[in-house]
This record gives sequence, structure tokens and C-alpha cells, in this order.
Amino acid sequence: MSVTSRYREAWEGFWREAPGERGSVFWDAEPVLTAGVHVALFEPHLVDHTLPMIDLGCGNGTQTRFLADRFPRVVGTDLSTAALDHARRSDPAGQASYRPLDAADKDETHTLHAEVGDANVYMRGVLHQADPDDRQALVDGIAALVGERGRAFLVELSEDAKAILLGLAGSAEGPPPKLAPVFRHGIAPGEVADDAIPVYLNVAGLSILASGDLPLTTTEYRPDGTRIELPSTWVVAGRVT
Repeated sequence: MSVTSRYREAWEGFWREAPGERGSVFWDAEPVLTAGVHVALFEPHLVDHTLPMIDLGCGNGTQTRFLADRFPRVVGTDLSTAALDHARRSDPAGQASYRPLDAADKDETHTLHAEVGDANVYMRGVLHQADPDDRQALVDGIAALVGERGRAFLVELSEDAKAILLGLAGSAEGPPPKLAPVFRHGIAPGEVADDAIPVYLNVAGLSILASGDLPLTTTEYRPDGTRIELPSTWVVAGRVT
């Protein structure tokens, strides 16, 4: 199974239009507020710190470059080639490598695993953006990349985030400038029930090793000057023998 052409084209259109400046995309918050927080939760559960780290859905690579400062080999992957173009331009030193990947495509994830071996996987806010029919295949792809020794760290918007986003989109002033392109390109966040994520992981053969709640920081601000944060859940998952 692979993603629909509509979904792929929506992301290509979004990233072709996105400015190159850091922080110009709604979720492109500073790593110290995002991946930096996540690594502190993730690292204690790693079996092998030297395994490749795959940033799945890396976008313009802001978090990928942060991870590349802390892990020996980092691969940024994304469905959108336009997103990867942004990532490569922002990484002239080549701290990480970048490649296209449809993680819901079994052949593609198995090919990557054959190339790099078991890997640790970092994924932030991708599952809720996927079409419902692709979500189990996406988690199956993560399980293939993790293999026997890897660990996966997933951060997803909680159910409560949907009402906040719809409220922002429906405000009298219209959606905030950085949120508007998300809706305009037809990639508005979908709804993933909080209790569905453990089921996807279990079906894929992965066990939850740790979990919790935390705010997902964005780059956008409310009219009163406060930064928009969205409720999210996180899990560390892997195979337990």
C-alpha cells in the first residue's frame, strides 16, 4: 500500500510554496522546544545509540539537523521531494542525508531497512496527517525500519487539538498566517483517536515502552502574543523479547 496521489500532491504543493526562512512553517519550532525535549524522553530507552536515526517526515530538516548533532548517522526522509529540497539547501555541510520515502509502502521501507539495518525512528506529527487507510501501513513501515533492536519515538496531536485548530481556522480574522497554507493545500490535520495509536503499534508487533503528554509547540502566535501550543501525546515503542 502507498499513499494516494492526492495526498502526495498536497504535500508537494505545500512545500513548493513554503518560504525557506526558518520558522516560517506552522510546526517548524526551534529544536530546543521540540526535538531537544523529545530526545531527553527517547534516549533512555535506546538499545543502541549508534544505530542510524531516521527522521520520518523530516520536512525542511530543522529537527533532522538537531538530531545529526547528537547521533552518528541521521537520515531525513519525506514523502515530498520539495520538502527534501528545502532540507538539503538548509544543510550545506551535509550533516544528515536525505531521501524520499513513502513509509506506507512496504517495498520502500523494507528496501531502506535492507540498506541501513535496524534503526531508531523519530516521527513528529505524521500519523494524524495520513489518510485513515494508510495509518496502519505507516506504522507497519515504522516497525520494519525499527527491526529487532531499534526504537521508535512518535509524537502525535491528541484528540483535543482538533477543536483548537478548528477554532483558529474559523476565527473572525481567519486562520493565523502560518496555519492558513495547511488548510489551503488540503492537508488539515486529521483525527486520530488517542486510544488508536497503541492498537496500530500492537498490530505492527511493537510494544509501548513509555508514553506521556506534552504540548506541541508551533511557530505561530495568538493575537495576545502567546505562542500557540497544541496538546499531544508521545510514545516510545519497540520490540520486546
